[in-house]
Amino acid sequence: MFRFPSSLERRLSEIFPKTSDRERFVIDAIEEALAGESPEDRTLPGSVGGSLHLYTDGGSRGNPGQAAIGCILVDPSKGVTLAEHAERIGEETNNVAEYLALIEGLKIALRYRPNRLICHLDSELVVRQLNGEYRVRMPSLQPLVDEIQKLAMEFHDVVFQYIPREDNWRADSLVNKALDEHPVPSHSKPKKMDSNEWRMEN
Repeated sequence: MFRFPSSLERRLSEIFPKTSDRERFVIDAIEEALAGESPEDRTLPGSVGGSLHLYTDGGSRGNPGQAAIGCILVDPSKGVTLAEHAERIGEETNNVAEYLALIEGLKIALRYRPNRLICHLDSELVVRQLNGEYRVRMPSLQPLVDEIQKLAMEFHDVVFQYIPREDNWRADSLVNKALDEHPVPSHSKPKKMDSNEWRMEN
C-alpha cells in the first residue's frame, strides 16, 4: 500500500513485523499530521513538486571542536538555487554536524513539497547508516537518526546519496564561511598551566 525508501521500510518492519500494523501506524501518523495542519500550509506558495536536490555538509575544527552546517536546495529542472543556509552550532563532532546539517536541510526542503528529494552528502558513513547498511553504534547519534527518519516520512520519496567532497564544494564552502566569519576568540578557553608555571604565578 505504501512505498518508502528502503531504510525506512526496514526500520518500520523491525518495529511492526505485521504489514497491517505497519500500515495502520502510517495511516494514523498521516492523519495526526494533517489534523494539525491548515489548508494554507498544504498549499504553500512557491511549492515546486517534481524532484529537488539537497546538498548538505557539516564539519568541525578539532573533532570535536567548533562546528558549523551548510545546506543548499536546488531545483535542477530550472537550474536555480531555492534556498541556502549556514550557521555555527557550537562544539560538536564531524558526524553530529553532518546529521544536524541534513536535519536542517530536510526542514527547508519540506516547505517546497517536492515529489522526490535527493539528498547529497559527502560522508559515506552517514549515508550508509541512513540507508541501513551500517549500524549506528554511538547512542548519542541515534536521536539524530530518528529525527531524520521522522522527517523523511513527510516526503513522498527521499534518497540519501553519497558524493565526493569535491562535488559538494558549495555546501562545504558555507560551513567554512560560517566558521571563518565568527571565529572563536583565542582567549575563550583558559590555558592549563603545568606545575612549574603554577609555582611562578604564585
